[in-house]
Amino acid sequence: METVERLIRSTQQLLWERGYVGTSPKAIQAAADAGQGSMYHHFTGKAELAKVAIERSATELTAAAEEQLSGPGTAIERITRYLERDREVQKGCRIGRLTADPDVMADPALRAPVDATFRRIRERLAEILAEGKEAGEFPATLDPVATAATVAAVLQGGYVLARAAGDDAPFDQAVQGIIHLLRGAAR
Repeated sequence: METVERLIRSTQQLLWERGYVGTSPKAIQAAADAGQGSMYHHFTGKAELAKVAIERSATELTAAAEEQLSGPGTAIERITRYLERDREVQKGCRIGRLTADPDVMADPALRAPVDATFRRIRERLAEILAEGKEAGEFPATLDPVATAATVAAVLQGGYVLARAAGDDAPFDQAVQGIIHLLRGAAR
């Protein structure tokens, strides 16, 4: 793997584990097995490297979501696939954890891919819910946009509850709860 790729991958991992403040250039270089000169040859500094790493994580998360949300099945089946996919729950969401980092949220360049990722996932969920509503799977009163926001919020909240408990059970309960509510709303 080339140095630039190791730097990006290492930064992705460190941001997930430690956040922006806890991710020093020295830690990135050590994790990537790259010298200071290599890092600054490819990136102007930590902020630029973090932006690239966040964008990469955002792209990967969006692609993983789309993998479950696309394909055959009813709206509920597709959303269930997305909600039940294998996750490292105790580590939290790679993108969601960044929202708790004040330095990421204070920097528009770092915050933008985080916001765009969640916006895209909510939009995609809303599209699928609207398709389900159009197909008669859901009642005419269902608001796809509000329901999509609820699904996203339950998923992110499930991570928080599980991490606080040190146990995946609250996450699993939240996921099964929203699936049960969606099935209950279906006709």
